Amino acid sequence: MAINTGTLRAGPPPLAVSAARTGRRARLDRLASRLVVGGGLVIIASILAILVVIGGEAIPLFRPATMRLVATQPLRAPTSAPVRPLPGALGVDEYRELAWVVSERALSLLALRGHAAARQTPIGGLDGAIATAVTGVTGSRSLIGTSDGRVIPLEIRIGVDYPEGRRTVTAEPVFGPARAIDPGAGRPVRRLAAAHPERGSIVVAQLAAAELVLGAVVERKALIGGTRREESRQRLAVPLDGEVTALAIDGRGDDLFVGTSGGEVLRYDLRDRAAPTVAERVTAAAPGVAITTLGFLIGDRTLVVGDARGGVSSWQVVPGPGGGLPRLTRVNRFDPHADRVVAFSPSRRDKGFVTADAGGGVHVAYGTSGQTLVRTRAEPPGVPAAAVLAPKADGVLTVAADGAVRHWALHNPHPETTLRTLFGPVWYEGYTEPDHVWQSTGGTDDFEAKLGLTPLVYGTLKGTFYALLFAVPLALLAALYVSEFMHPSLKASLKPIVEIMAALPSVVLGFLAGLWLAPLVERVVPGLLVLPVVMTGAILAAYALWQALPARARGGVRPGGEVFLLVPVVVLSAVAAFALGGVIERWLLGGDYRGWLLSALGLTYDQRNSLVVGIAMGFAVVPIIFTIAEDSLANVPRHLRAGALALGATRWQTALRVVLPTASPGIFSAIMIGFGRAVGETMIVLMATGNTPVMNWSIFSGFRALSANIAVELPEAPEGGTLFRVLFLAAFLLFCLTFAVNTLAEVVRLGLRRRYRSL
Repeated sequence: MAINTGTLRAGPPPLAVSAARTGRRARLDRLASRLVVGGGLVIIASILAILVVIGGEAIPLFRPATMRLVATQPLRAPTSAPVRPLPGALGVDEYRELAWVVSERALSLLALRGHAAARQTPIGGLDGAIATAVTGVTGSRSLIGTSDGRVIPLEIRIGVDYPEGRRTVTAEPVFGPARAIDPGAGRPVRRLAAAHPERGSIVVAQLAAAELVLGAVVERKALIGGTRREESRQRLAVPLDGEVTALAIDGRGDDLFVGTSGGEVLRYDLRDRAAPTVAERVTAAAPGVAITTLGFLIGDRTLVVGDARGGVSSWQVVPGPGGGLPRLTRVNRFDPHADRVVAFSPSRRDKGFVTADAGGGVHVAYGTSGQTLVRTRAEPPGVPAAAVLAPKADGVLTVAADGAVRHWALHNPHPETTLRTLFGPVWYEGYTEPDHVWQSTGGTDDFEAKLGLTPLVYGTLKGTFYALLFAVPLALLAALYVSEFMHPSLKASLKPIVEIMAALPSVVLGFLAGLWLAPLVERVVPGLLVLPVVMTGAILAAYALWQALPARARGGVRPGGEVFLLVPVVVLSAVAAFALGGVIERWLLGGDYRGWLLSALGLTYDQRNSLVVGIAMGFAVVPIIFTIAEDSLANVPRHLRAGALALGATRWQTALRVVLPTASPGIFSAIMIGFGRAVGETMIVLMATGNTPVMNWSIFSGFRALSANIAVELPEAPEGGTLFRVLFLAAFLLFCLTFAVNTLAEVVRLGLRRRYRSL
């Protein structure tokens, strides 16, 4: 038979086709591998970029302050007479364009931008006397004391105009009518201190070595007619061996502080204007070392004391131990000067201040932190008569005894933040001892920012602890039961339902927890606390009863279906627990468990508290832990179970001693992932707790977490400000915390995996 081979077409050999397919697959494998590796690298780079951005915003908090000398200018023209500034007689406008200095006969105005000569205005009302003391030059109200026992009010009126688009600052001194502080005697005023409380003013003048005159003006509004002014004067003989060297009075006119040549500070109580009394005397310097400067920080709560040896310290009037009488207490010591402290000036926008010594040294410090931020020295050195910190805390000026004005530019944007103020206890104004506090805003300009992050870290860990305390036992026991004991058909429908729980938005859970769960829990707290005991007992009793039934009766329930028999037991035990809680509250807790907690344990019950957050956040964490743990248990090789059962072990023994240790790496990872989920939770914590940054482990009180604090305060924080950067630091801490937890979890997981690999 002939075969026509002409119609057959030769195709590629099978080996060539196989090689081509293998080449395509290899190329696809390489492409897929590169895509996977590239995607992983992109994710890692994105995470590192986020970390760099967060850290970059927080780093400026820890940069040191700097000072740069701008200029040194004389207060007089080369041909004019020397100008002798009075102690403390230096002021500057907020733009650092004009400075003014009070001398014996005139007020000198100096342009700090440019080289215009100083303009001098005679002090009005001297009438042949000379100025001997001045106070309050840095503020809006000043007083000048004269050599004949009078005081002259001074107001510097600052004007700002923009002719042709260029800012022009002008200063106009306005002198008020002179008032005699020492009528008849006409002795010179050595030192002055003044306060301007509501409806009046108080002036304290030193006229002799140990004699003060207290002058008070009280304005009373009558029902009919105008305001009536009542003036009073009285002499205060200071009980000391030596002389008065410094004066300061708080802005409320409540306390007068007198520094002495013996190193003591006397506090006069002026609340009763008619009868001032010496409330206490405190040794603020070494014996025999004179107090040279006294002054208040903004808010007039913190007193700064400088002495003849260069020591600088801050003091506050705080309640005594056990709520006793208020006592003047030292709060902080600052870096000492090399010479005696001769000048002090507070900041008008924060708790900072500047001090100067007789050797020309200038220190800028911050009262809250107790830190000296920057130190410099005038060159050539001279004895400063006064120093002033610019209103915007961006400059420092000093005037020497020879009239030379030195001007420094100060860069100190974040004086509030040090490692100690962020993470350590700080003694804030009005507190009886150092404490950890977060309070970033206040209602007045003299508010002291409290930016302690420790309460936020504490609150984060507290919320996570109570959430895991609720979620871990429930999720792990459920995973163990579903994996080892539940019927496969029931498991196939139940496990997806639990996993769907993870899709619930946290804002919904927080909303339900804050508005529905919190009031509900408040009514049944005693029953809720006895619920675990009652329910556990009921389940064990039901199990004992089940074991007592005949085998034929138990055989009617298919394996794994016993859970449906426990549902009524659980429901009835919950009802019984809540009823028992009501009985306990009525008979043992006086009918009010909140009152009993406060009187017996000193605990307060907040409606939105850690108990509510633990339940709500635990409900959000349960699906994650359950799913990962159940998958780990289910992936244990079946031959291990079969071998254990063949050797006579029960299913419970097999689950606990074979399956559970083998799956322990995955179970530990599940717990750590749940921990990370709880640490980063925001909306549930924000809506279900009171957001109070307190530090206690009471389950009945609230807390504030790092994540919730960032969500609350970041929208209102000025960009680039201290609060803004501290919030980024909080985010950085949160990032580092989760990173450390995940790293620890991976290390432990790998260790457990190596240990049980042989199984």
